[in-house]
Amino acid sequence: MIPTLLFAAFIAMMLAGVPIGAALGLAGAAAIALANLDGQWFGLLAVPQNFYAGLGKYPLLAIPMFVLVGSIFDRSGVALRLVNFAVAVVGRGPGMLPLVAIAVAMFLGGVSGSGPACAAAVGGVMIAAMNRAGYPAAFSASVVGAAAATDILIPPSVAFIIYSVLVPGASVPALFAAGMIPGVLAGLALIVPAVWLARKHKMGALEASMPRPPFWASLRDASWGLAAPVLILGGMRAGWFTPTEAAVVAVFYGLFIGMVIYRTITVRDLFPILREAGELSAVILLVVSLAGIFAYSLNTLGIVDPLTRAIVNSGLGEYGILSLLILMLITVGMFLDGISIFLIFVPLLLPIAQYYHWDLVWFGVILTLKVALGQFTPPLAVNLMVSCRIAHVRMEETVRWVVWMLAAMFMVLVAVIAFPQLALWLPGKLGY
Repeated sequence: MIPTLLFAAFIAMMLAGVPIGAALGLAGAAAIALANLDGQWFGLLAVPQNFYAGLGKYPLLAIPMFVLVGSIFDRSGVALRLVNFAVAVVGRGPGMLPLVAIAVAMFLGGVSGSGPACAAAVGGVMIAAMNRAGYPAAFSASVVGAAAATDILIPPSVAFIIYSVLVPGASVPALFAAGMIPGVLAGLALIVPAVWLARKHKMGALEASMPRPPFWASLRDASWGLAAPVLILGGMRAGWFTPTEAAVVAVFYGLFIGMVIYRTITVRDLFPILREAGELSAVILLVVSLAGIFAYSLNTLGIVDPLTRAIVNSGLGEYGILSLLILMLITVGMFLDGISIFLIFVPLLLPIAQYYHWDLVWFGVILTLKVALGQFTPPLAVNLMVSCRIAHVRMEETVRWVVWMLAAMFMVLVAVIAFPQLALWLPGKLGY
């Protein structure tokens, strides 16, 4: 009865226009309260405890820094120069700006390591440019939100770090290497529907008339930004700093570029940059913390465990079980953030992976691909929340476009399941 009320309350609040984070938190808190009607009022302490626990996860320390990196790279002009260089390479025409947005988001994956931070950096430049070229704002937000999801596959990746903590048999370097090829494939897959939709619906009518930047001048201007992933990934590869420390290095590198090289950031600009990063971080972390209450209510109400036992005892084959797991995670990913999904389901799914002798690094890539899908799958869709906020559109307006992006990335997920070497070849080549 209470599980039914939990989902009914959440859906009702969503339909009433309650913000997603608030709907998750209120529904979870109501379920916890109903479960403690027997007079054990102290059980209600689980609400503030899990609200705090949602923020008290060490990997989350990197998120404010990653968001700050995105703000700095946006204000410093790095993202704009990368966009100009990409436009100089691919040229102008219908569908080219969406292609550039996806390509730049993939490149910034080697800097920010966070989908929302990438959505903020790329969206701040590309959404306005796409609007000027005649692309609908909802389409622009969909492209940026989907493109930013590649960031948790292309190292550095917070999702891989969390998985490595939960699964000792999977090392961070191996996971980083394993995510590279699927991340690139995901970006290439997103380009296909983005360009096709733009040309089919005759978007970007003004793009062809816009000037094309000169190649060598744009390459020179973008060289400092192009060096950022080399510094970040090279430093981690050399063991100079951890991924969280790499975010701090990226912050200071971005400030150096903006304040010394390009001189587009002054001391007076620091407060607006910090305020913008703080606001975006607060939105993201608030949703994460409220989702923690919802996730706790799922666990305490015994919803997850019976579902897991039913899957194990279903009598289906190996790929049938894997298909059911993916379907289950797709459904859950519509309501929970990636960190909560990992914390709840990885301990439950690990015995299944070990039973079927699945490679734990490959399994981590599969789960992370699913989390990447969840980052732009309504109603939670953290990346879409950021890009829609920049584009000033409601998330509901993006559904007609984002479903094509979801289908494209889902095909990459199927390919990695069918051909595990897409994820395992590079780690083996590097000796991980």
